[in-house]
Amino acid sequence: MIKPVNTDMAEYYAVRNNFDEEDIENPDGADALDDIMDNLRTLMTDQHVLELACGDGYWTDELAEYAASVLATDINPSLLEQAKTRELPEDVVQFAVADAMDPKVEGEFTACFAGFWWSHVRRQDQAEVIARIRKIIGENGLLVLVDNAQVDTEKTVIARTDLEGNTYQIHAAPNGERYEILKNYYTNSTLRKRLGPLLKDMRVHHSEHYWMLTARLR
Repeated sequence: MIKPVNTDMAEYYAVRNNFDEEDIENPDGADALDDIMDNLRTLMTDQHVLELACGDGYWTDELAEYAASVLATDINPSLLEQAKTRELPEDVVQFAVADAMDPKVEGEFTACFAGFWWSHVRRQDQAEVIARIRKIIGENGLLVLVDNAQVDTEKTVIARTDLEGNTYQIHAAPNGERYEILKNYYTNSTLRKRLGPLLKDMRVHHSEHYWMLTARLR
């Protein structure tokens, strides 16, 4: 009997052990990633940042170098424990368990950042998610999103598309269990069409492997 594919995306990210390798450190996109890092430093220097879906702290490590403060959140306590092993400065970085889809956090923030998370937000939920972020960050707050562009490889094969246009991939965890993962890919024009009405001063930098969106919350 074939075991059903697991659809618990949070569980998948909790049990896998190659976060940086799989999602971020693509040698073919190294130059583009360097550009993103440079832009992120310019944007986030001296900002009070709410980071959503921080995972094992890859981006938190970067933000800690120049942000005034960072509250790094994730739905998985185990991933936060991994992030804490980076021994980031406690006077800058704090951690909290929170669902990025509906972050219930306290604090005063000037910016929100999410790396490789927006692709996991269902298309029909995006307006509501932006509204929740705006409620926390406030009008004119800075929003920065970074995610994967679609490149034709074995890792980017789409297994199915639902009625709302959301696309899904099948990934295997280290224990061999198969998971169905929501993974939406966007072009420059699609990002502008979908998020333009929700944001202002929006800019999208698109490379072959990554895209970076910066905007102000309306």
